[in-house]
Amino acid sequence: MKTIKIKDKVFTLSITEAEIMKKVEHVAEEIRRDMFDKEPLFLCILNGSFMFAADLLKRMDFPCEISFVKLKSYEGTSTTGKVKDLIGLDCSVKGRSVVIIEDIIDSGYTIQHILEVLKEKGPREVRVACMFAKPNMLEMPIFIDYMAMEVPKEFIVGYGLDYDGFGRNYPEIYSVVEEEETKD
Repeated sequence: MKTIKIKDKVFTLSITEAEIMKKVEHVAEEIRRDMFDKEPLFLCILNGSFMFAADLLKRMDFPCEISFVKLKSYEGTSTTGKVKDLIGLDCSVKGRSVVIIEDIIDSGYTIQHILEVLKEKGPREVRVACMFAKPNMLEMPIFIDYMAMEVPKEFIVGYGLDYDGFGRNYPEIYSVVEEEETKD
């Protein structure tokens, strides 16, 4: 099994690029079915969703707009429970169909935050698309309209996901290897 090392952690291959692309195509089909005549705004949450957003949006064969927001809720391998707006929304969503594109949903804090921000701005509808979800970790009541893959609780990197800024560049997903305690 292929392994990578990022900083002080070792990760093993858990989801191949081929598996990811198959799931991206499935989500793209669902979104095309629902949004082809609505000229939606795709709102990509940076940094993590950049790979998923690029692969997904290449498959949209109808008029749409793309914008980005940058939010942060992680430190190291865990969520802080607080969401920081680093780059905010810079276009109007009033009366629009909006599809939020997120890399991974685990606690739900980031999605809940952006949903609250959008609600104040009067969109016609808001849908949520994510590449990965950890439903058993949700702390917020979030409905995910388009989910590519459910993943276990373990910390993962690759395909846009990082560990302290590193690992986003891998086209596969790698799971952290739990370090065993050394015996004396």
